[in-house]
Amino acid sequence: MSEFWMYFNIGLKHVLDINAYDHVLFLMALVIPYAFKDWKNVFVLVSLFTIGHTLALLLSVYGVVQIKASLVEFLIPITILITAIFHLFTAGKSSKNESITFVAIVTLFFGIIHGLGFSNYFKTILPGNASDKLLPLLEFALGIEAAQIIVVLVVLIISYVVQTFFRFSKRDWALVMSAFIIGVVLPMIIESEIWNR
Repeated sequence: MSEFWMYFNIGLKHVLDINAYDHVLFLMALVIPYAFKDWKNVFVLVSLFTIGHTLALLLSVYGVVQIKASLVEFLIPITILITAIFHLFTAGKSSKNESITFVAIVTLFFGIIHGLGFSNYFKTILPGNASDKLLPLLEFALGIEAAQIIVVLVVLIISYVVQTFFRFSKRDWALVMSAFIIGVVLPMIIESEIWNR
């Protein structure tokens, strides 16, 4: 049981690490247009994201997929930027329910990219042969999922407070937050190691 908590905590802290805020930024960008009443859509999106990055972890840890860390570290902020720009241009549009399929497919794909980022880190902390890796990997993934739920709940609570007590419209909230995330993520893309080739 102590080993479970060890890997669970590593997954939890890996997402909630203040110095590695890209995962939190993506989750913020993902749930900006939603409220508590949209919990089904939020649940679907976060679950698809988890499935994507758990699949990527499995494929990478078992050597099925190999990708350069610098490329993954470049693609992660790109996924955040695309998600934020999408919500910037669809803020306040009533077609949000119709676009969930598109957002769901993109979220699954982006989950795979983020999972590849986790896999580079996970492989450094997990020595041993393939058969010894599955259980710690699932424990690590559960920690990531728990951290994601915490982040999503915090974003939804802040969204509720801002829209209820400060009288922000849903559209204005989505516009301001999307613009904020774009402003944070653009320097990450510009300063990426990938440009130093």
